[in-house]
Amino acid sequence: MTKWFKTKYTGIRYRKHPTRKHGVDFDRYYCIRYQLNGKTVDEAIGWTSRVKSPLKKAIARLAEIEENIRSGRGPHSLKEAREIARKDREAERIRAVTFSEFWVQKYFPSCQAEKKESSWRAEESWFKNWIAPAIGDKPFVDISPIDIERIKSDMAKAGLTPRTVQYCVATVRQVFNVAARMGRFRGDNPAKGVKVRAGDNRRMRFLTQSEVAALLAELRTRSFQVHDMALLSVRCGLRAGEIFSLTWDCIDFDQGTLFIKDTKSAKNRHAYMTADVKKMLMTRYRGVDSGLVFLDRNGGRIRMMSASFFRAIDALGLNDGVTDPRQKVVFHTLRHTFASWLVQAGEPLYTVAKLLGHSTIAMTERYSHLAPDNMRGAVKRMEESLKEQGNKIIKFRP
Repeated sequence: MTKWFKTKYTGIRYRKHPTRKHGVDFDRYYCIRYQLNGKTVDEAIGWTSRVKSPLKKAIARLAEIEENIRSGRGPHSLKEAREIARKDREAERIRAVTFSEFWVQKYFPSCQAEKKESSWRAEESWFKNWIAPAIGDKPFVDISPIDIERIKSDMAKAGLTPRTVQYCVATVRQVFNVAARMGRFRGDNPAKGVKVRAGDNRRMRFLTQSEVAALLAELRTRSFQVHDMALLSVRCGLRAGEIFSLTWDCIDFDQGTLFIKDTKSAKNRHAYMTADVKKMLMTRYRGVDSGLVFLDRNGGRIRMMSASFFRAIDALGLNDGVTDPRQKVVFHTLRHTFASWLVQAGEPLYTVAKLLGHSTIAMTERYSHLAPDNMRGAVKRMEESLKEQGNKIIKFRP
Protein backbone atom coordinates (compact mmCIF):
# COMPACT_ATOMS: atom_id res chain seq x y z
CA MET A 1 0.00 0.00 0.00
CA THR A 2 1.36 3.42 -0.99
CA LYS A 3 2.22 5.65 1.98
CA TRP A 4 1.60 9.37 1.51
CA PHE A 5 3.35 12.07 3.51
CA LYS A 6 1.83 15.43 4.34
CA THR A 7 3.61 18.71 3.81
CA LYS A 8 3.16 21.91 5.79
CA TYR A 9 1.05 23.14 2.88
CA THR A 10 -2.60 22.13 2.95
CA GLY A 11 -3.58 20.11 -0.09
CA ILE A 12 -0.03 19.07 -1.04
CA ARG A 13 1.42 15.65 -0.28
CA TYR A 14 4.06 13.27 -1.61
CA ARG A 15 5.18 9.67 -1.67
CA LYS A 16 8.69 8.26 -1.77
CA HIS A 17 10.19 5.98 -4.39
CA PRO A 18 11.04 2.64 -2.75
CA THR A 19 14.57 2.42 -4.20
CA ARG A 20 15.47 5.42 -6.39
CA LYS A 21 17.19 8.33 -4.73
CA HIS A 22 17.44 11.96 -5.72
CA GLY A 23 20.35 13.47 -3.87
CA VAL A 24 20.65 12.09 -0.37
CA ASP A 25 16.93 11.37 0.01
CA PHE A 26 14.57 9.07 -1.81
CA ASP A 27 12.90 10.52 -4.90
CA ARG A 28 9.57 12.18 -4.11
CA TYR A 29 6.36 12.19 -6.15
CA TYR A 30 4.17 15.27 -5.43
CA CYS A 31 0.39 15.59 -5.83
CA ILE A 32 -2.17 18.26 -5.07
CA ARG A 33 -5.66 17.68 -3.65
CA TYR A 34 -8.64 20.02 -3.80
CA GLN A 35 -12.45 20.05 -3.84
CA LEU A 36 -14.30 20.54 -7.14
CA ASN A 37 -18.11 20.35 -7.34
CA GLY A 38 -18.26 18.55 -4.01
CA LYS A 39 -15.73 15.91 -5.04
CA THR A 40 -12.11 15.39 -3.99
CA VAL A 41 -9.71 15.68 -6.92
CA ASP A 42 -6.12 14.38 -6.86
CA GLU A 43 -3.75 15.50 -9.60
CA ALA A 44 -0.08 14.75 -10.08
CA ILE A 45 2.75 17.27 -10.27
CA GLY A 46 5.58 14.77 -10.79
CA TRP A 47 8.87 13.37 -9.45
CA THR A 48 11.54 15.57 -7.98
CA SER A 49 14.03 13.94 -10.35
CA ARG A 50 11.99 14.93 -13.40
CA VAL A 51 10.21 18.19 -12.51
CA LYS A 52 12.13 21.31 -11.51
CA SER A 53 11.12 22.44 -8.01
CA PRO A 54 7.98 20.27 -7.86
CA LEU A 55 6.97 21.57 -4.43
CA LYS A 56 7.01 25.21 -5.59
CA LYS A 57 5.11 24.19 -8.73
CA ALA A 58 2.53 22.33 -6.62
CA ILE A 59 2.02 25.39 -4.41
CA ALA A 60 1.57 27.68 -7.39
CA ARG A 61 -0.72 25.34 -9.33
CA LEU A 62 -2.94 24.63 -6.33
CA ALA A 63 -3.28 28.35 -5.60
CA GLU A 64 -4.13 29.05 -9.24
CA ILE A 65 -6.80 26.33 -9.42
CA GLU A 66 -8.40 27.34 -6.11
CA GLU A 67 -8.55 30.97 -7.27
CA ASN A 68 -10.10 29.91 -10.61
CA ILE A 69 -12.70 27.84 -8.78
CA ARG A 70 -13.46 30.75 -6.44
CA SER A 71 -13.70 33.34 -9.25
CA GLY A 72 -15.26 31.09 -11.87
CA ARG A 73 -12.54 31.98 -14.41
CA GLY A 74 -9.87 29.87 -16.08
CA PRO A 75 -9.38 26.09 -15.86
CA HIS A 76 -10.68 24.45 -12.69
CA SER A 77 -8.32 21.50 -12.88
CA LEU A 78 -5.00 20.46 -14.35
CA LYS A 79 -6.89 18.12 -16.65
CA GLU A 80 -8.96 21.03 -17.93
CA ALA A 81 -5.81 23.13 -18.33
CA ARG A 82 -4.16 20.37 -20.35
CA GLU A 83 -7.28 20.05 -22.54
CA ILE A 84 -7.30 23.81 -23.18
CA ALA A 85 -3.62 23.67 -24.12
CA ARG A 86 -4.27 20.72 -26.43
CA LYS A 87 -7.10 22.57 -28.15
CA ASP A 88 -4.93 25.65 -28.52
CA ARG A 89 -2.22 23.57 -30.18
CA GLU A 90 -4.81 21.92 -32.43
CA ALA A 91 -6.27 25.30 -33.37
CA GLU A 92 -2.81 26.59 -34.22
CA ARG A 93 -2.12 23.49 -36.33
CA ILE A 94 -5.42 23.94 -38.15
CA ARG A 95 -4.72 27.62 -38.69
CA ALA A 96 -1.41 26.81 -40.36
CA VAL A 97 -2.94 24.52 -43.03
CA THR A 98 -3.24 26.31 -46.38
CA PHE A 99 -5.74 25.47 -49.07
CA SER A 100 -3.02 24.22 -51.46
CA GLU A 101 -1.40 22.01 -48.81
CA PHE A 102 -4.68 20.30 -48.02
CA TRP A 103 -5.50 19.98 -51.74
CA VAL A 104 -2.18 18.28 -52.54
CA GLN A 105 -1.92 16.10 -49.44
CA LYS A 106 -5.53 15.05 -48.83
CA TYR A 107 -8.25 16.20 -51.20
CA PHE A 108 -6.85 15.58 -54.68
CA PRO A 109 -5.46 12.05 -54.01
CA SER A 110 -8.90 10.93 -52.77
CA CYS A 111 -10.52 12.77 -55.69
CA GLN A 112 -8.42 10.77 -58.17
CA ALA A 113 -9.27 7.51 -56.41
CA GLU A 114 -13.03 8.07 -56.15
CA LYS A 115 -14.06 10.13 -59.19
CA LYS A 116 -14.04 9.59 -62.93
CA GLU A 117 -10.94 10.78 -64.74
CA SER A 118 -12.86 13.45 -66.63
CA SER A 119 -14.16 14.83 -63.30
CA TRP A 120 -10.86 14.98 -61.42
CA ARG A 121 -9.05 16.38 -64.44
CA ALA A 122 -11.60 19.18 -64.63
CA GLU A 123 -11.13 19.95 -60.92
CA GLU A 124 -7.36 19.82 -61.36
CA SER A 125 -7.61 22.39 -64.15
CA TRP A 126 -9.82 24.71 -62.08
CA PHE A 127 -7.42 24.45 -59.16
CA LYS A 128 -4.31 25.28 -61.19
CA ASN A 129 -5.85 28.09 -63.24
CA TRP A 130 -8.26 29.78 -60.84
CA ILE A 131 -8.35 28.46 -57.29
CA ALA A 132 -4.66 28.21 -56.40
CA PRO A 133 -3.72 31.68 -57.71
CA ALA A 134 -6.49 33.23 -55.61
CA ILE A 135 -6.49 31.30 -52.32
CA GLY A 136 -3.84 28.56 -52.59
CA ASP A 137 -1.37 30.17 -50.15
CA LYS A 138 -4.04 31.22 -47.66
CA PRO A 139 -4.83 29.20 -44.51
CA PHE A 140 -8.39 27.91 -44.46
CA VAL A 141 -9.37 30.26 -41.63
CA ASP A 142 -8.28 33.33 -43.60
CA ILE A 143 -10.39 32.55 -46.68
CA SER A 144 -13.61 34.55 -46.87
CA PRO A 145 -16.62 34.68 -49.21
CA ILE A 146 -14.99 37.73 -50.85
CA ASP A 147 -12.11 35.51 -51.99
CA ILE A 148 -14.54 33.07 -53.59
CA GLU A 149 -16.40 35.96 -55.23
CA ARG A 150 -13.07 37.09 -56.70
CA ILE A 151 -12.54 33.65 -58.27
CA LYS A 152 -16.04 33.83 -59.71
CA SER A 153 -15.42 37.30 -61.10
CA ASP A 154 -12.07 36.37 -62.67
CA MET A 155 -13.56 33.34 -64.42
CA ALA A 156 -16.48 35.37 -65.74
CA LYS A 157 -14.15 38.06 -67.10
CA ALA A 158 -12.17 35.33 -68.89
CA GLY A 159 -15.33 34.31 -70.72
CA LEU A 160 -15.99 30.99 -68.97
CA THR A 161 -19.59 29.84 -68.96
CA PRO A 162 -21.73 30.30 -65.82
CA ARG A 163 -21.99 26.53 -65.51
CA THR A 164 -18.19 26.16 -65.42
CA VAL A 165 -17.95 28.90 -62.79
CA GLN A 166 -20.64 27.13 -60.79
CA TYR A 167 -18.71 23.83 -60.90
CA CYS A 168 -15.49 25.56 -59.81
CA VAL A 169 -17.16 27.23 -56.82
CA ALA A 170 -18.77 23.89 -55.95
CA THR A 171 -15.29 22.33 -55.93
CA VAL A 172 -14.05 24.93 -53.43
CA ARG A 173 -17.11 24.29 -51.27
CA GLN A 174 -16.47 20.56 -51.40
CA VAL A 175 -12.81 20.96 -50.35
CA PHE A 176 -13.93 22.91 -47.27
CA ASN A 177 -16.50 20.23 -46.44
CA VAL A 178 -13.88 17.48 -46.68
CA ALA A 179 -11.44 19.51 -44.56
CA ALA A 180 -14.13 20.00 -41.91
CA ARG A 181 -14.89 16.26 -41.80
CA MET A 182 -11.17 15.54 -41.35
CA GLY A 183 -10.80 18.08 -38.55
CA ARG A 184 -8.62 20.44 -40.60
CA PHE A 185 -11.15 23.27 -40.67
CA ARG A 186 -13.69 24.67 -38.25
CA GLY A 187 -16.29 27.30 -38.88
CA ASP A 188 -18.65 28.32 -41.66
CA ASN A 189 -17.84 27.26 -45.20
CA PRO A 190 -17.03 30.54 -47.04
CA ALA A 191 -18.22 29.12 -50.35
CA LYS A 192 -21.62 28.16 -48.98
CA GLY A 193 -23.18 31.57 -49.45
CA VAL A 194 -21.62 32.33 -52.84
CA LYS A 195 -24.31 32.09 -55.48
CA VAL A 196 -23.61 31.52 -59.16
CA ARG A 197 -26.13 32.03 -61.93
CA ALA A 198 -26.21 28.61 -63.53
CA GLY A 199 -27.24 29.66 -67.02
CA ASP A 200 -28.28 27.17 -69.67
CA ASN A 201 -25.27 25.10 -70.65
CA ARG A 202 -27.21 22.38 -72.46
CA ARG A 203 -26.21 21.40 -75.96
CA MET A 204 -29.05 21.89 -78.41
CA ARG A 205 -27.46 21.10 -81.77
CA PHE A 206 -28.13 17.78 -83.43
CA LEU A 207 -27.07 16.39 -86.78
CA THR A 208 -29.12 15.67 -89.87
CA GLN A 209 -29.16 12.22 -91.41
CA SER A 210 -26.87 13.37 -94.22
CA GLU A 211 -24.40 14.86 -91.70
CA VAL A 212 -24.34 11.60 -89.73
CA ALA A 213 -23.78 9.60 -92.92
CA ALA A 214 -20.90 11.88 -93.92
CA LEU A 215 -19.37 11.69 -90.45
CA LEU A 216 -19.54 7.89 -90.28
CA ALA A 217 -18.00 7.64 -93.75
CA GLU A 218 -15.18 9.99 -92.75
CA LEU A 219 -14.55 8.08 -89.53
CA ARG A 220 -14.38 4.79 -91.43
CA THR A 221 -11.38 6.13 -93.35
CA ARG A 222 -9.62 7.14 -90.13
CA SER A 223 -10.46 4.59 -87.44
CA PHE A 224 -12.81 1.60 -87.58
CA GLN A 225 -13.04 1.57 -83.79
CA VAL A 226 -14.05 5.23 -83.53
CA HIS A 227 -16.53 4.68 -86.37
CA ASP A 228 -18.10 1.77 -84.47
CA MET A 229 -18.34 3.77 -81.23
CA ALA A 230 -19.95 6.69 -83.09
CA LEU A 231 -22.46 4.33 -84.72
CA LEU A 232 -23.31 2.85 -81.31
CA SER A 233 -23.92 6.32 -79.84
CA VAL A 234 -26.06 7.73 -82.64
CA ARG A 235 -28.16 4.56 -83.05
CA CYS A 236 -28.52 3.57 -79.37
CA GLY A 237 -28.03 6.83 -77.48
CA LEU A 238 -25.05 5.69 -75.42
CA ARG A 239 -22.72 8.10 -73.64
CA ALA A 240 -19.01 7.85 -74.35
CA GLY A 241 -18.33 6.45 -70.87
CA GLU A 242 -21.02 3.81 -71.33
CA ILE A 243 -19.40 2.72 -74.60
CA PHE A 244 -15.95 2.59 -73.01
CA SER A 245 -17.32 0.33 -70.23
CA LEU A 246 -19.43 -1.96 -72.44
CA THR A 247 -18.53 -5.64 -72.06
CA TRP A 248 -19.44 -8.62 -74.21
CA ASP A 249 -21.46 -10.28 -71.46
CA CYS A 250 -23.85 -7.29 -71.56
CA ILE A 251 -24.72 -7.90 -75.22
CA ASP A 252 -27.65 -10.18 -76.06
CA PHE A 253 -27.66 -10.81 -79.82
CA ASP A 254 -30.77 -13.02 -79.60
CA GLN A 255 -32.84 -10.27 -77.99
CA GLY A 256 -30.98 -7.45 -79.71
CA THR A 257 -30.31 -5.64 -76.44
CA LEU A 258 -27.41 -4.02 -74.64
CA PHE A 259 -27.37 -3.95 -70.85
CA ILE A 260 -25.97 -0.58 -69.74
CA LYS A 261 -24.76 -0.66 -66.15
CA ASP A 262 -23.03 1.77 -63.77
CA THR A 263 -24.40 4.75 -65.65
CA LYS A 264 -24.04 8.46 -64.89
CA SER A 265 -27.51 8.48 -63.32
CA ALA A 266 -26.65 5.34 -61.31
CA LYS A 267 -29.57 3.53 -62.94
CA ASN A 268 -29.02 0.47 -65.10
CA ARG A 269 -31.02 0.27 -68.33
CA HIS A 270 -31.36 -1.61 -71.61
CA ALA A 271 -30.52 -0.18 -75.01
CA TYR A 272 -31.78 -1.72 -78.24
CA MET A 273 -29.65 -2.55 -81.26
CA THR A 274 -30.56 -1.42 -84.75
CA ALA A 275 -29.72 -3.77 -87.62
CA ASP A 276 -26.51 -1.93 -88.51
CA VAL A 277 -25.37 -1.87 -84.87
CA LYS A 278 -26.01 -5.60 -84.52
CA LYS A 279 -24.08 -6.31 -87.71
CA MET A 280 -21.20 -4.10 -86.56
CA LEU A 281 -20.93 -5.80 -83.16
CA MET A 282 -21.13 -9.30 -84.64
CA THR A 283 -18.28 -8.57 -87.04
CA ARG A 284 -16.02 -7.11 -84.35
CA TYR A 285 -13.45 -9.34 -82.67
CA ARG A 286 -15.02 -10.96 -79.66
CA GLY A 287 -12.81 -11.49 -76.61
CA VAL A 288 -13.70 -13.29 -73.41
CA ASP A 289 -17.33 -12.95 -72.33
CA SER A 290 -16.52 -10.43 -69.62
CA GLY A 291 -14.01 -8.51 -71.71
CA LEU A 292 -14.43 -4.96 -72.94
CA VAL A 293 -15.86 -4.47 -76.42
CA PHE A 294 -13.62 -1.49 -77.12
CA LEU A 295 -10.00 -1.43 -75.95
CA ASP A 296 -7.23 1.13 -75.93
CA ARG A 297 -3.83 0.48 -77.47
CA ASN A 298 -2.65 -1.26 -74.31
CA GLY A 299 -5.65 -3.55 -74.12
CA GLY A 300 -7.28 -1.62 -71.28
CA ARG A 301 -10.30 0.59 -70.85
CA ILE A 302 -10.47 3.70 -73.03
CA ARG A 303 -10.32 6.89 -70.98
CA MET A 304 -11.15 9.55 -73.55
CA MET A 305 -12.35 9.85 -77.13
CA SER A 306 -9.69 9.48 -79.81
CA ALA A 307 -8.46 12.57 -81.62
CA SER A 308 -9.56 10.83 -84.83
CA PHE A 309 -13.14 11.83 -84.06
CA PHE A 310 -12.31 15.53 -83.79
CA ARG A 311 -10.13 15.43 -86.90
CA ALA A 312 -13.10 14.03 -88.81
CA ILE A 313 -15.30 16.85 -87.47
CA ASP A 314 -12.72 19.40 -88.64
CA ALA A 315 -12.37 17.74 -92.04
CA LEU A 316 -16.13 17.99 -92.61
CA GLY A 317 -16.25 21.57 -91.35
CA LEU A 318 -19.10 20.82 -88.95
CA ASN A 319 -17.84 23.39 -86.47
CA ASP A 320 -16.73 26.04 -88.95
CA GLY A 321 -17.87 29.49 -87.82
CA VAL A 322 -19.45 28.13 -84.60
CA THR A 323 -18.44 30.24 -81.59
CA ASP A 324 -21.03 29.14 -79.01
CA PRO A 325 -19.61 26.04 -77.23
CA ARG A 326 -23.17 24.71 -76.86
CA GLN A 327 -23.52 24.56 -80.64
CA LYS A 328 -20.24 22.79 -81.38
CA VAL A 329 -20.31 19.17 -82.51
CA VAL A 330 -18.69 16.85 -79.98
CA PHE A 331 -19.08 13.13 -79.38
CA HIS A 332 -22.04 13.75 -77.06
CA THR A 333 -23.81 15.38 -80.02
CA LEU A 334 -24.42 11.87 -81.37
CA ARG A 335 -26.43 10.88 -78.28
CA HIS A 336 -28.28 14.18 -78.55
CA THR A 337 -29.00 13.41 -82.22
CA PHE A 338 -30.40 9.98 -81.28
CA ALA A 339 -32.86 11.61 -78.88
CA SER A 340 -33.80 14.40 -81.30
CA TRP A 341 -34.61 11.95 -84.09
CA LEU A 342 -36.82 9.91 -81.75
CA VAL A 343 -38.84 12.96 -80.74
CA GLN A 344 -39.15 14.09 -84.35
CA ALA A 345 -40.48 10.63 -85.18
CA GLY A 346 -43.28 11.19 -82.66
CA GLU A 347 -42.02 9.08 -79.75
CA PRO A 348 -43.33 10.23 -76.33
CA LEU A 349 -40.83 12.05 -74.12
CA TYR A 350 -41.33 9.41 -71.43
CA THR A 351 -40.09 6.71 -73.84
CA VAL A 352 -37.14 8.83 -74.90
CA ALA A 353 -36.24 9.47 -71.26
CA LYS A 354 -36.18 5.73 -70.55
CA LEU A 355 -34.01 5.03 -73.60
CA LEU A 356 -31.56 7.76 -72.61
CA GLY A 357 -31.49 6.73 -68.96
CA HIS A 358 -32.53 10.16 -67.70
CA SER A 359 -33.31 10.22 -63.99
CA THR A 360 -36.19 12.68 -64.47
CA ILE A 361 -38.46 13.60 -67.36
CA ALA A 362 -37.37 17.23 -66.90
CA MET A 363 -34.01 16.34 -68.44
CA THR A 364 -35.76 15.16 -71.59
CA GLU A 365 -38.06 18.13 -71.95
CA ARG A 366 -35.38 20.06 -73.82
CA TYR A 367 -36.42 18.02 -76.87
CA SER A 368 -40.12 18.87 -76.59
CA HIS A 369 -39.95 21.59 -79.24
CA LEU A 370 -39.01 18.95 -81.82
CA ALA A 371 -42.21 16.95 -81.41
CA PRO A 372 -44.19 17.17 -84.69
CA ASP A 373 -47.35 19.27 -84.33
CA ASN A 374 -47.08 19.05 -80.56
CA MET A 375 -46.59 22.67 -79.51
CA ARG A 376 -47.84 24.05 -82.81
CA GLY A 377 -50.92 21.86 -82.63
CA ALA A 378 -51.72 23.07 -79.11
CA VAL A 379 -51.71 26.69 -80.23
CA LYS A 380 -53.76 25.81 -83.32
CA ARG A 381 -56.39 24.10 -81.18
CA MET A 382 -56.53 27.14 -78.90
CA GLU A 383 -57.04 29.37 -81.93
CA GLU A 384 -59.91 27.23 -83.20
CA SER A 385 -61.50 27.28 -79.75
CA LEU A 386 -61.36 31.07 -79.65
CA LYS A 387 -63.01 31.27 -83.06
CA GLU A 388 -65.84 29.06 -81.88
CA GLN A 389 -66.34 31.20 -78.80
CA GLY A 390 -66.29 34.31 -80.99
CA ASN A 391 -69.35 33.05 -82.82
CA LYS A 392 -71.22 32.84 -79.51
CA ILE A 393 -70.64 36.37 -78.26
CA ILE A 394 -73.06 37.45 -75.56
CA LYS A 395 -73.85 41.17 -75.70
CA PHE A 396 -74.19 42.95 -72.35
CA ARG A 397 -76.36 46.01 -71.85
CA PRO A 398 -74.41 49.25 -71.50
